[in-house]
Amino acid sequence: MLSLQECIDFSDLSEDEIEAIAEHEHVPEIVAAELGATLLQTTSGVCLIKLYLLENIEQARHRGHFDKANRLEELYRRFNRDHPGADPAQTELLH
Repeated sequence: MLSLQECIDFSDLSEDEIEAIAEHEHVPEIVAAELGATLLQTTSGVCLIKLYLLENIEQARHRGHFDKANRLEELYRRFNRDHPGADPAQTELLH
């Protein structure tokens, strides 16, 4: 059986990225690590992760959690820097 840390390491995502996916999708972090690892395999999946992050930022702002929104914005910038070229607007093509 794999531990949560092993799943995080396998996913190629940071703990913060996995936490953001878990929050967005309302799933445990171990499920978010597996989901994130799968999404990272395609450009459309990377776009979807970016969309999750943007929606989490919007929710944090809406709830008045501006410190959290700022942390998520930095996380988005790092993720976008690590995965350039995937445009979240492209996710509309998936639906």
